[in-house]
Amino acid sequence: MAKKAKTEDEGASGQEAAKGGKKKLVIVIAAVALLAAAGGGGYWFLFKRPSAEQAAEAAAKVKKPATFLEMKDMMIGMSNGGQQDRQPIMKIKVVLEIGDAKVSEEVKPLLPRVEDAFQIFMRELRPSDLDGSAGMYRLKEELLRRVNMTVYPAKVDAVLFKELLVQ
Repeated sequence: MAKKAKTEDEGASGQEAAKGGKKKLVIVIAAVALLAAAGGGGYWFLFKRPSAEQAAEAAAKVKKPATFLEMKDMMIGMSNGGQQDRQPIMKIKVVLEIGDAKVSEEVKPLLPRVEDAFQIFMRELRPSDLDGSAGMYRLKEELLRRVNMTVYPAKVDAVLFKELLVQ
């Protein structure tokens, strides 16, 4: 019986030692996490924080308001593809979106060339080419490509439709 009491006492002190070891482990892990967070914050504060020069560059990169250049209304006879007796007609109003007012002034004298490029392309279109939103998107992208080729080195950001009517 005396032997049993000794082993029970030793088991109890072993459990207390295990509990004390877990507490120490938790404290060590918390201390390491705290040091890592403090080190990361110090690194960001000293090295990664934007300087005054970087802030000035970011302010310069802020997008300027776009300039919109309205083109003349165009009525264009479209290709009928041999299926109809009557030639379909397209009436279109287009606005060019330009990112900078200075570029807008460069594009204005070239608008007759842009209109010519649009009309040459749109004469070959059929009404079925404009079916659905995909047809409109393709037309918009093709007109943007053609206007940028015409006004190069200036750049137009988007072609916007104000009105598009096919009869």
